[in-house]
Amino acid sequence: MSGKQRLARLVLAAILAWIAVTVLLVLPWRWTPPPTTAFMLRERLAGEGTIHYQWVRWDDISPHLPIAAVAAEDQKFPGHFGFDFDEIGKALERSRRGGGLRGASTITQQVAKNLYLWPGQNLVRKGLEAYFAVAIELLWPKRRILEVYLNVAEFGPGTFGVLAASRHAFLREPGDLTPRQAATLVAVLPSPKRMSAASPSEYVLRRTREIQEAVAQLGGAGYLSGL
Repeated sequence: MSGKQRLARLVLAAILAWIAVTVLLVLPWRWTPPPTTAFMLRERLAGEGTIHYQWVRWDDISPHLPIAAVAAEDQKFPGHFGFDFDEIGKALERSRRGGGLRGASTITQQVAKNLYLWPGQNLVRKGLEAYFAVAIELLWPKRRILEVYLNVAEFGPGTFGVLAASRHAFLREPGDLTPRQAATLVAVLPSPKRMSAASPSEYVLRRTREIQEAVAQLGGAGYLSGL
């Protein structure tokens, strides 16, 4: 066997091993609640206080919450394969004008980031985020992606997932959230350490109204009926 053939075999073996590791990291959460996430582990290691996280099933989440999240974060979620190329184009144009590369992440990409990665905008992290987003889209149905997102997203300091968030902000179970309460929870997602659903600022109140208007434009919870 020539040196080139041995090198080709090693490269192929490395690729297959990487794919196998990816499947082992991603596939179990199609059926099983993730016990933790990279973001939760980061907070624990930093000693930033108690982590509040408890899984809640899709059927026990108010239908107002998934549609609020989609309306606010990723309106093309039901139809895309992990990426919104229109939003990516807009983000690149903003970056070209000096505005920073933000605002293009889909819900799938945010799940990938929360589960496996770390905060930041460098190319290595964004590349890994894209890779895991593709794996998630291949291995999970859309409803599961959204279910995991609502359960692992950070809604406040040390508050992860809709169960802890709805109990903390409104003293009620996630299945009992009103449309306005659901929109308020989603309104803080871009900056959960600075914004509060329990004591909403003027910005959060305004963003809540905008999300409710976006939900109405999409046609309400029925927009997600095909998931």
